[in-house]
Amino acid sequence: MEMNEFDTKEIVTWCPGCLNYAILNSTKKAFTNLVNKKTIKKENITIVTGIGCASKIFDYINVSGFYGLHGRVMPTAMGIKIGNPDLTVVGFAGDGDTYAEGIGHLVHTARKNVNMTMIVHDNQIFALTTGQTTPTSTIDDITKTSPFGVKDVPLNPIAFAIVCGATFVARVSTLDLDYMTEVFEKAIEHKGFSFVEVFQPCLIFHNNIQYLNGKTYKLDKPLAFNDAITKAYEWNYTKDEKAKIPIGIFYQTNRSTFEDNLVNKGPWHTIKRNIDIKKIVEEYK
Repeated sequence: MEMNEFDTKEIVTWCPGCLNYAILNSTKKAFTNLVNKKTIKKENITIVTGIGCASKIFDYINVSGFYGLHGRVMPTAMGIKIGNPDLTVVGFAGDGDTYAEGIGHLVHTARKNVNMTMIVHDNQIFALTTGQTTPTSTIDDITKTSPFGVKDVPLNPIAFAIVCGATFVARVSTLDLDYMTEVFEKAIEHKGFSFVEVFQPCLIFHNNIQYLNGKTYKLDKPLAFNDAITKAYEWNYTKDEKAKIPIGIFYQTNRSTFEDNLVNKGPWHTIKRNIDIKKIVEEYK
């Protein structure tokens, strides 16, 4: 199939030059490559999004999906995967959506090892609402909610995801489209919870392209658990001009998935239930 088969007729409302375009392009390219390799089927791809600039990607990919609530991408995706395990489920959300409102869901989705992919567009700012602090905002950044500078230590999502139990943890940058596509493919192919953080500078409210340029380097291969956590803290969301920032697959392992461990196997949407609504209502009278 051709990549343009994933196009829609929706008008793209991201800012001109927004690096969400790069994520959109890499996602469609990864989907196309995997379909052509017969790893997945187009009709089985399902995307789930929350609220924010990142979540607008829902409108621009011609597949089935669900627009969820802010911070609720992962439980929605989990429900879809339980309902039909044959689906390839991919979630998209921003850093505010995922690490603020959604942080509790990240803990348990990783711990349960739900067989899905979570792609986080991390621009270290709430951009759609025009510039508020998020859990990955850098110390001393001036935002609308931190006029005297951010004072909280930023969350390290890579280390957090590994500790919570994610079985595939990676970081990529929108400044390297081909590598981002490659990692997206590997994440989707992985059986288990795949977590991918994407550096996605916001040109309007947090443009750190110049800072990132020349500071990232690629990991050769996934690391052992303790080494992966150490590597995650090699850069801790600072403005250190001497920083070297690792990207790539930090950690990958195999263990049983949430779906594997369910008592009722098979697609739940095929299970017939004889539910008497009147009887249930009577219980609450």
